[in-house]
Amino acid sequence: MTREKLSTDAIAAALAELDGWSLAADGASIKRSFVFKNFSEAFAFMTRVALAAEKMDHHPDWSNVYKTVDVTLNTHDAGGVTALD
Repeated sequence: MTREKLSTDAIAAALAELDGWSLAADGASIKRSFVFKNFSEAFAFMTRVALAAEKMDHHPDWSNVYKTVDVTLNTHDAGGVTALD
């Protein structure tokens, strides 16, 4: 996958295929909230994602409050959303 910034139309088309994801208010990232059964499941999810992200050298912006994980993705060096996101 490339780190080339996607057009607005390409982002919209990709989001139509992704359940629960939406364009963030900044227009330069995509976002989704994940709700789990409890904190342990939320933390396990974050651990799995962290390991995969490290292998890809592509890291999410995220936060965790109890059983909810909010994830925002963009490709920082491209200045927007790419196919990696």
